[in-house]
Amino acid sequence: MNSLNPLSPLLKVENLSLTFGGVKAIADFSLEVYPGEVLAVIGPNGAGKTSVLNAVTRVFDASGGTIFYNNQNLALLQRHQIANLGIARTFQNIELFDSATVLQNLLLGRHRFFQGHWWQQVLRTPFLTRLEESAYEAVEEVIDFLDLSPWRHTLITGLPYGVRKVVELGRALCAKPDLLFLDEPASGLNPEETRDLAFWIDDIRSELGITVVMVEHDMSLVSAVADRVICMAQGRVLAQGTPSDVQSHPAVIAAYLGA
Repeated sequence: MNSLNPLSPLLKVENLSLTFGGVKAIADFSLEVYPGEVLAVIGPNGAGKTSVLNAVTRVFDASGGTIFYNNQNLALLQRHQIANLGIARTFQNIELFDSATVLQNLLLGRHRFFQGHWWQQVLRTPFLTRLEESAYEAVEEVIDFLDLSPWRHTLITGLPYGVRKVVELGRALCAKPDLLFLDEPASGLNPEETRDLAFWIDDIRSELGITVVMVEHDMSLVSAVADRVICMAQGRVLAQGTPSDVQSHPAVIAAYLGA
């Protein structure tokens, strides 16, 4: 877990901008994420919510501004180093290997951990065997946590959509992150699945000690799990505060209803 003072932000984004050609996806956007909280980022379609996640996780290089995680400047790191810092994410569109099983997909979440030297892999040394056993144990813990046992050896291609969403969440948890980004986790879920997701997000924070930032449209989920909410519009912060404060904010209502 993060070793900073609890009052210090785990993630600090200042004056972030992201431009594609002449289109500004993000404009002068700032936020702070504190250890142990669940922060929801809401806003109408095209507000720039996913672009913020993509900039922080270095899917895209920001056009301007700074991003610091645990006092480290993410702009100075290679993209593949982001996960090694303890940052994991899910995606709007499910990104799983359809021809692999649930177990195999979850094992991919362990990629940031040491896999042994090439010669240990060739010789199948006892040390490598212990590494593999440790990886399987970590994955089985996530399978139990998310109630995925019935589908452990099922191919992704044969799973219902809702279960696939849970598998992607599980793969992110297998990386044992300190900070977890969820990009529209309730998208496509039915009300019962959304309620289950709310319980899991709460447990991810309270039992696993993981800080959560989620982009979400489902306000019932946001109200159930978020400590703070940031509403975006046209790439900027429109309002922020508690879920009830933000939902009742006149500018937020106008942004959603087009008033």
